[in-house]
Amino acid sequence: MSQSVRPLLIQAASRLRDVGVESPEQEARQLLAFAVGVEPARLPLLDAVEDAQAAHFHTLIDKRSHRIPLQHLTGQAHFRYLRLDVGPGVFVPRPETEVMTGWAIEQLRPMVYAVARGESRHLPVVVELGTGSGAIAKSIATELTGTRVYAVEVSEEAAAYAMRNLADTTVELHVQDMSGALPQLNGTVDLVIANPPYIPLDAFESVIPEVRDHDPLLALFSGDDGLDAIKVVVAEAARLLRPTGLLCVEHADVQGEAAQQILLDHGGFAGVRDHPDLAGRSRFVTAVRRA
Repeated sequence: MSQSVRPLLIQAASRLRDVGVESPEQEARQLLAFAVGVEPARLPLLDAVEDAQAAHFHTLIDKRSHRIPLQHLTGQAHFRYLRLDVGPGVFVPRPETEVMTGWAIEQLRPMVYAVARGESRHLPVVVELGTGSGAIAKSIATELTGTRVYAVEVSEEAAAYAMRNLADTTVELHVQDMSGALPQLNGTVDLVIANPPYIPLDAFESVIPEVRDHDPLLALFSGDDGLDAIKVVVAEAARLLRPTGLLCVEHADVQGEAAQQILLDHGGFAGVRDHPDLAGRSRFVTAVRRA
């Protein structure tokens, strides 16, 4: 026996919409494709699915309607050109972070090209603080071949996912706190990048259930104003970066001025600038290490 695809999708999208899922039609399509075992792009080619596949789909929709993240149900997250293993215990990478990662890659690209042309022998050295799933580190390493990338993660649970995701790269994963990490690289790093926790503790109730109830709290909350971890990243970047090395740090959309002020108050950085995300909201700050 089989069931028609269109009624399944309409019913599932309606159920997801009723519980507040932001993109119900898109997620229903993704979950049906996962249940059937095809890429979402091939779903329009199907008129019907088998009863067992439909039953699996209904189970997935039931779990999603209880606000279990889509990525936890499929076990995967997409980030730039990557497909990453994710699940309970690791922060699910967000599209907003892709913009910051793209900015970093474009800053490093001329250095990589200079080596390829024989004009330099220095391949860039990159440190990601708080790598989580390894999304940023893997993107840089795979899009800029030869770049020396180091990833730091304090959570052993999250590091287990990063280890799997980074297994086919040259990224060095270090499971430790970012404070004092990689002292052998002091003053030699070309770029420090981080998406640290930045949600204020008193904002707990305002966070959507998919994030609040399923992402690790360690990756979300950072002191009364949400800025504690950003301050640590700035201090560690000042230690690690060579003169004229670059720093980029993600922040909440309301923290653009505060994040810039942290860098200005530190005194070790110039060219402090804030950047928008895909939606035009203030999202990450960049700076250059003073000589």
